[in-house]
Amino acid sequence: MCKIVDTTLRDGEQMAGLELGFKDKIEFAKIIDSTGVYQIEAGTPAMGGEEKKSIEKLMTLGLKSKVSAWNRMSLTDIDHSIDCGVDIIHVAVPVSDIQMKWKLGKDKIWVVDEMKRSVYYAREKGFQVVVGLEDASRTSMEFLIDICKQIRELGVQRIRYADTVGILYPEKTFKLITEIKNKVDMSIEFHGHNDFGMAVANSVAAVMAGAEFVDTTFAGIGERAGNCNYVNLRKALENNKSFWEGSNFIGNR
Repeated sequence: MCKIVDTTLRDGEQMAGLELGFKDKIEFAKIIDSTGVYQIEAGTPAMGGEEKKSIEKLMTLGLKSKVSAWNRMSLTDIDHSIDCGVDIIHVAVPVSDIQMKWKLGKDKIWVVDEMKRSVYYAREKGFQVVVGLEDASRTSMEFLIDICKQIRELGVQRIRYADTVGILYPEKTFKLITEIKNKVDMSIEFHGHNDFGMAVANSVAAVMAGAEFVDTTFAGIGERAGNCNYVNLRKALENNKSFWEGSNFIGNR
């Protein structure tokens, strides 16, 4: 069974030249909710201003989709999400050597410690937590499996495998997701970027390998070349009749 996490309001808004105001986000959220997606990633409350206000407003609309918020490994970020009363707190964890060195200026020990501190804090506050493994596709499998096991020990049931720079292809996606599923007892959410035009194909491969969640955006918008297009992904899975009939892909809140 695969469920959709729509990230139009967070990753989609990073498309060059696109800026969604308060009213835009509210209307988009209503439209996305009407499609029956499981979860809406509503944005980053720590940005403050209209970003945070829009997420607070979404929580009063009675949406059927669950609402999540994106956070760095920061207790301050998490406090902003708690203020909004979201359903799910997403903690983003850069895991590739290149991101740890050039984005954080830290090593693996520091990253793991900060991840644990952030997850423990959010869970102690009573929130469901999803840990996003940023740049997972440029990370060694050994480290991925190790950190996934540590995340699972914290009581987290889902990780997001992010192909942050869009370098995967379907065969490799299937192999990687299958290996993680075989070694760690937790749900996987696949987050594909479209730098080489493979976001939809890789997402289909991830689902066929056992990923329970897939990230999409409206019309495939997003940073650089965009993200996985919701409509195209749905059509791709519908066209695979044997797979489609054996799944509960859409409208499965």
